Amino acid sequence: MEASNQMKHQHKSNQTNTLHRQTRKCYSIHTIGGAAITCKNELEQINGQNLEVVCSQLRQSMISSGKVVGMDWSKRPGISDVSCNVHEFEDQLSVDSHKFIVVHGAGSFGHFQASKSGVHKGGLDQPLVKAGFVATRISVTTLNLEIVRALAREGIPSVGMSPFSCGWSTSGRNIASADLSVVDNAIKSGFVPVLHGDAVHDNLTGLIPLKGCTILSGDVIIRQLAADLKPEYVVFLVSFIDEVITFMHLYLG
Repeated sequence: MEASNQMKHQHKSNQTNTLHRQTRKCYSIHTIGGAAITCKNELEQINGQNLEVVCSQLRQSMISSGKVVGMDWSKRPGISDVSCNVHEFEDQLSVDSHKFIVVHGAGSFGHFQASKSGVHKGGLDQPLVKAGFVATRISVTTLNLEIVRALAREGIPSVGMSPFSCGWSTSGRNIASADLSVVDNAIKSGFVPVLHGDAVHDNLTGLIPLKGCTILSGDVIIRQLAADLKPEYVVFLVSFIDEVITFMHLYLG
């Protein structure tokens, strides 16, 4: 009788865990350090080889099998042809039912502009800070677009999402507002959101109300996403040495 009760309890527990996984808004968050995919000592220089390998590895975790059918139909520097064959999608497998988010660091993008202008200190009433805010966002969104394109070439339906444009803001550099409805809707529609560190409004920096700003880091974004979306895993790309990628899987249950 005791063994039977244990089996029933285990079966009920398994059912609960399965239901919990099915109702998760996000299965896993994959984080890519900026140093792994950019040349740290060269301003705004992407390490194309590393980025290609990383995106290929991510594809293997997100898509079960099948031929790679790219989704980047825009021209690329040095390549005259645009790859777009609609017939390839007729028998194409969809992305696995698991729900993914990618968050990446800035590496050699954004830091120069932010440090030169003092964006992290606030003060959008100052011309230099305002110019630096614009310049920083141009830089980090440029990198975000290139990562989205690299993922798309691997057949991953990725969409870039900037925290500033999605309404994220801080208060004393702590998250004050983080509207995740855009991220949630993208996941429900079968897309893979790709977020990044960004320049955002901050209501406590600067001397004039509504003129504060700071830098919202990728690490803070990851913590917020993990707290709100309750993923089963957070996966960190912790090193990339001699073309060997080391991932660290943090199981959240």
